[in-house]
Amino acid sequence: MLSLNLTDIKDFTSHLFLKDTFDEFCFIEGEIVTFNTFRINGAIQKEFFDSDAVLPEYSCWKNIREYCRSLIKGKRTPLDFRFILSLPPESIGHLVAENLPSLDASNIQGLYLNLHFNKDGLSCVTGTSFKTFTPDKSLEHMWDETVQKFFRHHGIIFELS
Repeated sequence: MLSLNLTDIKDFTSHLFLKDTFDEFCFIEGEIVTFNTFRINGAIQKEFFDSDAVLPEYSCWKNIREYCRSLIKGKRTPLDFRFILSLPPESIGHLVAENLPSLDASNIQGLYLNLHFNKDGLSCVTGTSFKTFTPDKSLEHMWDETVQKFFRHHGIIFELS
């Protein structure tokens, strides 16, 4: 687990709400506090759809981004927002195969970004989750490094908290 302080809030929120930087991430859940509190569960409600097509477990951020943006845009800054994003399962498989080939990717529940904004600033806390217990921290360290590389690649400025 790594805690990052995102020092340029305007730039980061531009990446989050206006650019496609995070579009491929899965949207697990979120909460936006403005004049009301809006809670969004990213789990796909499969019974809503008519087809028998194979659907992902969670919506992609790109499918939720504009809705979330519509809740926060305006003259007033939101009081708070929290989003949990996860690397998509297929990307987890590729990342693990490239970096930790001895690890069985099917045992990984998720690789997460926990984003939180409030009056104190904007932060990102990384997270990893396995389907079963393991004392091995190699995945956690690899994910922490990957997130820092991803942010640097996109010019996202951060400090370690």
